[in-house]
Amino acid sequence: MSNDARFSIIPGWIVTDPRLRGRDLQVLCLLGRHTDKHGWCMRSQVKMAAQLDCARSTVQASIDRLVDIGVLEKHVEESISGRDSAHSYRVIYDRAPPSGYDFGAYQDDVREEFAPNNVVSDGGTPAGISAPPAGPESAPPAGPGSAPINDPYLTTPEKREERERGRDLDEGEENPKALERRLRKWWSNWPSYEVDAEAPTRRAWLELTPEQRKACEERTPDYLATARASGRKFSKAAATYLSERAWERLADKPAAAAAVPGTFNAYSRPWSALRLAELSKHPLPMMLDKFEEIVIAKNPEKEAMIWRDKRMQKGWPEAVKLHEAAVNRKPVVVPADLVAVAQAFDKVEVGSAIWEAWKRLHHERGWPWLPEPKGLAFVQFPVLPEGIEDPDEAVSQALRQFQQKLIERRANDAA
Repeated sequence: MSNDARFSIIPGWIVTDPRLRGRDLQVLCLLGRHTDKHGWCMRSQVKMAAQLDCARSTVQASIDRLVDIGVLEKHVEESISGRDSAHSYRVIYDRAPPSGYDFGAYQDDVREEFAPNNVVSDGGTPAGISAPPAGPESAPPAGPGSAPINDPYLTTPEKREERERGRDLDEGEENPKALERRLRKWWSNWPSYEVDAEAPTRRAWLELTPEQRKACEERTPDYLATARASGRKFSKAAATYLSERAWERLADKPAAAAAVPGTFNAYSRPWSALRLAELSKHPLPMMLDKFEEIVIAKNPEKEAMIWRDKRMQKGWPEAVKLHEAAVNRKPVVVPADLVAVAQAFDKVEVGSAIWEAWKRLHHERGWPWLPEPKGLAFVQFPVLPEGIEDPDEAVSQALRQFQQKLIERRANDAA
């Protein structure tokens, strides 16, 4: 098939397979655009990476995972010169039913769904004999309302989630579907999720008892907060964490108490906490220079703007230094008390409504706004309080709560 193929031929069962990750489905669809009638094609990983705007290693990892899943076959082509060449791939359209698949139950469901009448009384009409004529009574008149519409596409997401939870409860807390959903929810927040091996992670998850899995879900945020506060580079794989049951070694005291000073990169939680702590201080006293006085004398309407710009540039010099460090990609040292407070920060998507609300709050207070976080999709800010729908009110309350924590920590340190 050519590059402008209208269709991509892939097996339907793979679309909902829970083992898919990252670019897997895109890579499979791209191969499906170029297959011959037997499912084979020869493609360069370099060209595929360029088409998908990702690294070659990403494409290679997806191909390996698709081969492991059983939806793709790979044949390594070796050139005479020994140099790398494009490999051949075959999309496997058919496969054996998954283990535990009950075809008989499937047939029963189909018969029940499409049979005109599931229950026939003992006095029913045998096949080949005409049914007796209908009685003289008229059918009851239809009501004035419209007939109900049984359309699954009209079911709201909330209703679907409620039904899923109901099925989980009906089938028991330990049914495979519920366990798989809980694993995905927990695992997606693990720092090494993108590079973790799937088979050992799932095996370690299933080997836990129900009580251990529940404790893992509850204590993992505390474990990650403690790891971040230590300043050490995080490298523990999810399977290792699960098999070691590392959360059980956490002390009963809050993870924040384990915070220590350390060096942190720009836009991290501790960096963001240090920056807001500096901006929460009173600005330095300033005076107008001669040139500024002359400009204001000639243009009095510019006085407010000149004072504002001056405060933003020189009112909080430590915050300005943090901005310069961010531009130059230099890490900064953050005190232990701020590292502890920063553990409650949450990521805010750049350009989102909450991001814009934080920007407006800075403008209202005359604070300098963040340098452009190039390449970052999220930046850390104090966690928002629950139950406040207005973004401006929510960020204002979050700032007040953060500043209150600063006051409490300083009071504790003084005591």
